[in-house]
Amino acid sequence: MDNNLSETVPERTFQYQNSLPSLPVPSLETSLSKYLNAVRPFASDEEFKATADIVRKFQDGVGKELHQKLLQRARTRRNWLEEWWLDTAYLEPRIPSQLNVNFAGPGAYLEHCWPAEEGTQLERASISTWHTLQYWNLIRTERIHPQKAGKIPLDMDQFRMLFCTCKVPGVKKDTIRNYFKTESEGPCPSHLLVMCRGRIFTFDAVHDGQILTPPELLRQLSYVKQCCEGEPVGEGVAALTTDERTRWAQAREHLISIDPHNNTILETIQSCLFIVSLDEAKPYSTAENYSNLTMEALAGDPTIRWGDKSYNSLVFGNGTFASNCDHAPYDAMALVSMCWYLDQQIKAAGGKWQGSDAVRPVPRPEELVFTVDEKIQSAISHAKQQYLEAAQDLQIVCYAFTGFGKADIRQKKLHPDTFVQLAIQLAYYRIHKRPGSCYETAMTRKYYHGRTDTMRPCTQEAVNWCKAMMDPTCDADTKRKAMLQAFTKHNKLMGEAQEGKGFDRHLLGLYLIAKEEGHPTPELFTDPLYAKSGGGGNFVLSSSLVGYTTILGAVAPMVHHGYGFFYRIRDDRIVISMSAWKSCHETDAVILFNNFSSSLHQMLHLATTSQL
Repeated sequence: MDNNLSETVPERTFQYQNSLPSLPVPSLETSLSKYLNAVRPFASDEEFKATADIVRKFQDGVGKELHQKLLQRARTRRNWLEEWWLDTAYLEPRIPSQLNVNFAGPGAYLEHCWPAEEGTQLERASISTWHTLQYWNLIRTERIHPQKAGKIPLDMDQFRMLFCTCKVPGVKKDTIRNYFKTESEGPCPSHLLVMCRGRIFTFDAVHDGQILTPPELLRQLSYVKQCCEGEPVGEGVAALTTDERTRWAQAREHLISIDPHNNTILETIQSCLFIVSLDEAKPYSTAENYSNLTMEALAGDPTIRWGDKSYNSLVFGNGTFASNCDHAPYDAMALVSMCWYLDQQIKAAGGKWQGSDAVRPVPRPEELVFTVDEKIQSAISHAKQQYLEAAQDLQIVCYAFTGFGKADIRQKKLHPDTFVQLAIQLAYYRIHKRPGSCYETAMTRKYYHGRTDTMRPCTQEAVNWCKAMMDPTCDADTKRKAMLQAFTKHNKLMGEAQEGKGFDRHLLGLYLIAKEEGHPTPELFTDPLYAKSGGGGNFVLSSSLVGYTTILGAVAPMVHHGYGFFYRIRDDRIVISMSAWKSCHETDAVILFNNFSSSLHQMLHLATTSQL
């Protein structure tokens, strides 16, 4: 009897957190031999020999000592990387994070219930906000099922960061403030923030213990919109979050020094559930072309989104949606899970509210008005100027490739993600006549507080295959064999990275131990091939599979001469967002997309003829 009983109790969101295994440290030999394999495609024979010597010296010398220190660190921490990764990747860099680090994405509702339509902004916003609040409540009461890989539970900690979370700038290093609590942990902030025309409003999303209904939310949003219509635009203090981090930190300190009430406002923003941005732009997009919406999501009006907030829900003047999120507290998969939930709920209800139209007497939204002086006003205009210049330099194309999708690739017994990754390798090779160092996200959530490691798709096998594809004397059989070898290698490396056996984070750990111990930087990290192969965040292609749902994201390229490449794979299509900087004359996202499309066709053809 007891056994059956335990099986009917639903799993709680965070119930496996304490039993997750610690993040492992790979062996030094394995990581270094993987590193050598990864730099091979970028080296001449002489260069490779020199790097192999450097690696051998490192392995027998200082590397051994650093590795021991790393093992020591791993004994006292369930995740030896967590703090370091946050600092190095997200909190210490001083570049403006809103365009360079944040991720953004278009809402897919326009594909079903909500095509662009005038006059729908507020009604749709209230429905979408209501569903988002339901999701917050599910996490708060731990009713979201823990995600798993097969039967293995994955770390769910990042889901605590979706709501009530904000990055706060520091002069040398930023911090993350998280005010979220589950029901069993205690009270959690429940106010929302609405931004409109450079002004900021707040109201509580819960009244008498009940989440506001869409008609109640609609009344609150309409009030905000009425306050702003026909009035002068607000100060747009939010634009400060787009600036270089130290400048923003100094401006923030100055804001607080002018008037203590400013600090109260900042605290209200930091702790709010999330932000609803009422945006007047009307980016027209379709299921085949999401470019306008994605561009507005990543590089739109800086005065109505708080770049440091973990979730900005953007609602445009024509009733289309997008989001913009700080990347520090979580990776895209947490947001993708929530957005996929929203998409399914909205679709199931036909985009309508099925409940009561009764509206309780709820207190009106309160406007939050910063006290500003000339110094802050000039900081705001400086931030806007640098942001708009960078935004104008960003090129984003977001198209659906509709030739085929997951169904046809699976039919050939090939992995859809690897298929897309090899197609992008071939496309890059075609255009630039050389291999492109590439970063693909590998998630390590099987481990406690695991986030990501790097999988490097530009393997020697992939390059050999690209060369075969470009060689007119090569027959189909040779090309096919080379392609299958590239597939096998990619799948093996991806599998290992997900098991915590990638080498990039391991090398980062060794580098940081050396830094902490006051050692000079080991030669391994100053060797030109280290950066040339992508090390130290120098990947020319920065890529990630967003998943097999309707949710898509976009990021800026990691380096000036690089590309950002996010994609989602559906049964009948592959939807891709590619970004590049216009001021780099070598790169062009449209040319990359066209080459990518023809690579996909060629590969499917090659896989088809292989069965004859």
